[in-house]
Amino acid sequence: MNLRIFTLLIFLTLITQIVTAQDEVRISGDLTMNGNFFFRDSAIGAANTPQYDRQLYGADAWLNLNFSYKGFDAGIRFDLFNNSNLLNPSGSYTDQGIGRWFLKKKIEKFGLYGGYIYDQIGSGIIFRAYESRPLGIDQALYGIQLSYDISPDWQVKAFTGRQKQQFNSYKSIIRGANLEGFITSDSSNVTLSPGFGVIARTLDDASMNSLVANLNTYLKDDIFTPKYNSYAFTFYNTLSAGSFNWFVEAAYKTEDSFLDPWLERTTVSGDTVVGRFTNGSGSIFYTSLSYAKKGFGITIEGKRTENFTFRTRPQEDGNRGLINFLPPMTRLNTYRMTARYNAATQDLGELAFQIDARYAPSRKLSFNVNFSNITDLDDNLLYREIFTEVYYKYKRKWTLTAGVQRQQYNQEIYEVKPNVPLVETITPYFDFLYKMTRKKSIRFEAQYMTVGEDKGVKHDYGNWLFGLIEVGLAPHWTFTASNMFNAAPGKNSPDENGDGIQEKLNYPRFDIFYAHNANRFSISYVKQVEGVVCSGGICRLEPAFNGVKIGVNSTF
Repeated sequence: MNLRIFTLLIFLTLITQIVTAQDEVRISGDLTMNGNFFFRDSAIGAANTPQYDRQLYGADAWLNLNFSYKGFDAGIRFDLFNNSNLLNPSGSYTDQGIGRWFLKKKIEKFGLYGGYIYDQIGSGIIFRAYESRPLGIDQALYGIQLSYDISPDWQVKAFTGRQKQQFNSYKSIIRGANLEGFITSDSSNVTLSPGFGVIARTLDDASMNSLVANLNTYLKDDIFTPKYNSYAFTFYNTLSAGSFNWFVEAAYKTEDSFLDPWLERTTVSGDTVVGRFTNGSGSIFYTSLSYAKKGFGITIEGKRTENFTFRTRPQEDGNRGLINFLPPMTRLNTYRMTARYNAATQDLGELAFQIDARYAPSRKLSFNVNFSNITDLDDNLLYREIFTEVYYKYKRKWTLTAGVQRQQYNQEIYEVKPNVPLVETITPYFDFLYKMTRKKSIRFEAQYMTVGEDKGVKHDYGNWLFGLIEVGLAPHWTFTASNMFNAAPGKNSPDENGDGIQEKLNYPRFDIFYAHNANRFSISYVKQVEGVVCSGGICRLEPAFNGVKIGVNSTF
């Protein structure tokens, strides 16, 4: 705690010197705040957590300030969590403090960057320090980074530190280096952007001792000798030639200890349990080829992953302790029903490809088709999606977006629900926007999801009907009302009366948004079914919710 206070005092002293200088000082910032009021509703599973049982209220907030003066950049962020279930959907977390601070300066060709660092190597396959607030992720590197411009087109950087863990840091040491460049020719339109990176992680003694103690409970055939140090290497390049753009990245990770949640082991007492630590090297290959011309564009992606889990300590799971980031291989769906089932990246084994094509014969009309397919390395289907969309705009009066989505989703793997069938869905949808005047508009949105069934029982929650009405009164007000209706309940739908009959429940939502300049305020009543929320292939369980949400977003 004394070190935190000392660091903060130094930081504030430097900021004071910048601010008092007055000349060419730029100060900017933003505030994000979410407040939740919990109403117990055992019928939908919104119960039996601290928030519903006794706390009744929770909040998350981030206040960020940035300063810039003559090439000197600094920033500080205050984080607050009150009865928060963001980090653990079934738990409650309360704490507050300095969530991030940094100092950055460029001295001719040298770059200095210290504090909590956000950065990545290549596409992030071996290293990515970043945050994603909706998922409760903040994986900043608490350390120092040095960079040097070898030439206007080539740069090398090196860094060392520890990964952030809320208001503390993991004990394992992370260090790495990266070389990137740009090659072009005056005689052609071909350019290259090659890069090479290396990252290393050294386990701390406490983590190693804990791992060894766990391994000592294994039978002899399952025991291995863990290593303190593991390394990962990557090479990547972007080739641009006219309308074509081709990115490729290949990475290798040396032997490392990791938890395989699907491996069985026999305990010393003779019981069989699922999930055990194992040891091995890993590899990944990722490529993306795109072509774009006026009115037409297509992107093809492919990825093969094998044992490429890389964490600050092997005991961490879920979204915790991730050093790297694996690019997702599915489209980012935005509508409520099309986004209900998401494919989280599988770092232990995945073979995936995706094709996305867009065609716009005019400014008024466009088509989009997307196909993605993901299997494990034994060719077992994990996820498959066919997505189609048509967009049409009539003058400046109205626009229509419509399409159909077809999914196959391995709920056993993605949600760790043993012995359940593949969820198969078909979801038609449309979105209609009508502008009554320049400042008044009304929007209608509707989706209907049908799912497959097994022995007459619908998969998961069964069929859903969703509808939304949105009224916009520019420039300040937006009002929305929506409802999800469990039209044909499935195996996992709530059984309110305990009689074995699933209920056809409604999940309404009402929102009021007010915007003024760079400020946006919202208040919502939400009744929400349990589901999975994903961002960039990283997912978390979103628990059932019933209550009121308040939001504040401000930029200054």
